[in-house]
Amino acid sequence: MNELDNWVEEKRAAYLYRVVSEVESGTPRESLFRELAGAADEQAAIWANAARNGGARVPESYLPDLRTRIVAALVRRFGPYALRTMLAAMKVRGMVIYAKSMPGHFMSPALQGPEHRHRGVAGGGNLRAAVFGVNDGIISNASLILGVAGAGADNALIVLTGIAGLVAGAFSMAAGEYVSVRSQREMYEYQIGLEREELDQYPEEEAEELALIYAARGVEPAAAKQLADSLLADREHALDTLAREELGLNPDELGSPWGAAMFSFVSFAAGGVVPLLPFLSGVGEASLPVAIVLTATALFGVGATLSLFTGRSAWTGGLRMLAIGAAAGGVTYLVGKLLGVSLT
Repeated sequence: MNELDNWVEEKRAAYLYRVVSEVESGTPRESLFRELAGAADEQAAIWANAARNGGARVPESYLPDLRTRIVAALVRRFGPYALRTMLAAMKVRGMVIYAKSMPGHFMSPALQGPEHRHRGVAGGGNLRAAVFGVNDGIISNASLILGVAGAGADNALIVLTGIAGLVAGAFSMAAGEYVSVRSQREMYEYQIGLEREELDQYPEEEAEELALIYAARGVEPAAAKQLADSLLADREHALDTLAREELGLNPDELGSPWGAAMFSFVSFAAGGVVPLLPFLSGVGEASLPVAIVLTATALFGVGATLSLFTGRSAWTGGLRMLAIGAAAGGVTYLVGKLLGVSLT
């Protein structure tokens, strides 16, 4: 971006900082965002001087565009927590203070609750995503097959429907995951690019912003300033620090859109093929009962596996997932039965 675009970015951020400060009136966060607004104004002045030196005409005052006014209205209506992702995308820093704890982020012991000892338990990365993908495939394709079977379709039609449901569902999951990760990655790359440019232009001001965020987390102001200065003094890791502490992200874990798409496709397909196997193996009239048994066993296994991430009993998790799958399959079977009768 050119200097004038950067001026607009900083003035927009200052405007939104003041909106957030207004909404946070009476809380410790009010002063944080008010000071961040002042810092953004100072940074805007640097860009304004650079733009004028380059022969560009800088407006006398900033007028927020329609998008900015809409976001401001939403923040006033729903609060900054609900709009934190949108605000971060519009260069409003400090949204990470709304999280109790974030992996890879510094947090004052005064702000850490007992849950920090179990950080990451609810996560699990790709394994957890795979379990959910398999679960989606099992329930959606089993429900589809049961619905068609309830309507009185023969095995050939059930196989065709099951394969179509598996392929369509897997591609739908893959496409959705690709778009989601691609959009998120583009936003993060854009934000990191802004941080890189700002760090080159005014490192002292960036250190002040970082110190304000640390202070809002409970660190003494003097210690926060010393910590921010020491972290940003290491130029090799300064950008990484800003990305983690101001944006709330790990630059090394932005994710691959194609990898996420393939992972979703394979995990969904692996689950979707389970209720379809008996119909493909040619066991005849026993196909439906065998499919139900296989599906029930797989659902119980998925629920039991999820207990690894929740800390709950494997039996409780397995039976709960089995009940959810049974409800979904039972309803679609009855719907198919009713439609089959009404259409004949």
